[in-house]
Amino acid sequence: MVSMKKLLFVYNADAGLVSGFWDMAHKIISPSTYPCSLCSITYGATSMRPEWKEFLQSLPVEARFQHRDEFQREFPQLKDEALPVIFWEQDAHTLEPLITATELDSLSLPELMQRLQEAVHMA
Repeated sequence: MVSMKKLLFVYNADAGLVSGFWDMAHKIISPSTYPCSLCSITYGATSMRPEWKEFLQSLPVEARFQHRDEFQREFPQLKDEALPVIFWEQDAHTLEPLITATELDSLSLPELMQRLQEAVHMA
C-alpha cells in the first residue's frame, strides 16, 4: 500500500482557550511582536481567514495542524525546531521541513498559498 504525504502545520503558540485569548490580544495590541507568523497570515483576530480555509479545502493532500505544546509532546526529538514550520509528514511520523520559520516570517498569505500549491503538485 502506497502512503500519501500529508502537510503538518505547526503554530508557534500553545493550544487551549486561555492561550488563544492571549494570542488574540497580542495580535491586536502588538502585531509586529507576535511570534507566530503562520497564525498572523492565516488568521484574523478571531478566526481563520476565509480564503485560507477555502485553499486548504481545495488541496489534494491531507493537512493537519498542531500547536507548539502538542507538537513537542508528539515529536519530543524536535523540541528545538524553530516554529512556526510546515512539514511534509511521511509514514511513521517522519517529518521533512517544507517551509521553515524564517521563510514563513517573510511570506504573505498569497505567497504561502502559491508555495504550497507548487509543493503539492511536485509531490
